[in-house]
Amino acid sequence: MSDAKRKCRQYNTTYLKFGFIPSPSNIQLPMCLICNKVFSNEAMKPSRLQEHLQKVHPDKQNKDLSFFTNIRDKFLKAPSVSGLCAGSSKQCDDGLIASYNISKLIAKSGKAHTIGEELILPAVKEILETVLHHSASHSVIQNVPLSNDTVRRRIDEMAEDVEISLCELLVSTEFSLQIDESTLPNNEALLLAYVRFVNKGKIVQEMLFARTLITDTKGESIFNIVKDFFKEKNIPLKNVIPIATDGAPAMVGRHRGFIAFFKNEIPGILAIHCVIHRQHLVAKNLSDRLHQSLQYVISAVNKIRSNSLNNRLFTKLCKENDEEFNRLFLHTEVRWLSKGACLNRVWNLFDSVLEFLEEKDVKLKDRLLLFKSDVAYMTDLFAKFNAINLQLQGDELNLITSKSVISAFQKKLTLWKTNFGRQEFSQFPVYAIDHWKCLNEK
Repeated sequence: MSDAKRKCRQYNTTYLKFGFIPSPSNIQLPMCLICNKVFSNEAMKPSRLQEHLQKVHPDKQNKDLSFFTNIRDKFLKAPSVSGLCAGSSKQCDDGLIASYNISKLIAKSGKAHTIGEELILPAVKEILETVLHHSASHSVIQNVPLSNDTVRRRIDEMAEDVEISLCELLVSTEFSLQIDESTLPNNEALLLAYVRFVNKGKIVQEMLFARTLITDTKGESIFNIVKDFFKEKNIPLKNVIPIATDGAPAMVGRHRGFIAFFKNEIPGILAIHCVIHRQHLVAKNLSDRLHQSLQYVISAVNKIRSNSLNNRLFTKLCKENDEEFNRLFLHTEVRWLSKGACLNRVWNLFDSVLEFLEEKDVKLKDRLLLFKSDVAYMTDLFAKFNAINLQLQGDELNLITSKSVISAFQKKLTLWKTNFGRQEFSQFPVYAIDHWKCLNEK
């Protein structure tokens, strides 16, 4: 008989009493509920089905219809193998995505990579069990790998992907380059490079690389690192339009500076002195008297913080005096905002500092007390320097907005000078309070 004339049998609900239901993969084929064996369509005859039940499952041949109905209901409610695989695969994919997202958060926070396994996963488990009242099964936690090596690998993979995407974009895009060389606390010289370019009508700023200077920090060494990186990533040097650097001789030296070597390669390059660095250099230019007062403050801080015993005793004294703070800040030349923070903290703890120095260094205590007004004035002054410094930072800034910030600050200086001549100190609140206290004491 040809396939066209072959009879196609249909399932009948009465076949359930023999333990057969339509196959989930093909409803035209019968499947045994006991052994899950699928028969051909020609075998879908009551005699054939009953014969299978009697020969293969003789212990079930006397069971009533309700017995096979319960087995069918359980079979239909149970997830299929493909469904289990799909669900398991989806859980693994979701766990992988969560692992990458949490690794990104760890990288942004700057915390140790072990925090994922030691803190985050136990915290998630505690939230699920205590707040949501869900059982945090071991398999769920296992699907989010956050070991130290895994987090490091995830961060490296994401960083490499970002670097590849950025370099591919810079191959065909003109951009500005900012170079900064700094020394870490362990005396390791680090070279940082940032790029800024226009992408889809928006100004984008990204970090290009951070490389260690193995030997010296001369202009030629810095240029060789930049040139080798551009060559490695196939980025043409001619795509660099301007370069921004600090005013260090290794950067701007006429003959052996980084800019000089770069101009030998690209003669028309535009070199710019970083606006923030120029503002920082100007802020350092204090009068002799203010500079001397600042040195007294730094000496007092070092006197307390450099000695562990003095630091503990000063902390105890601040607690006894019910001070708002109990620790001084060290002044770091590399951190441009630290000078203002140091002065502000010293002023907040000024009376406790004087009381502590009464037993440790009376001469330094007398000098600080003599120049107390200068310390108050510098506290206000450096707070304003820090404010303008922060205004000059950010991804959305450009040369026009930076110039407007500087111009506005210069006009404010003229106004403040006039107000000082009139004995109006509203713009300098710390100095104003100290000034009126001195007048009342007199």
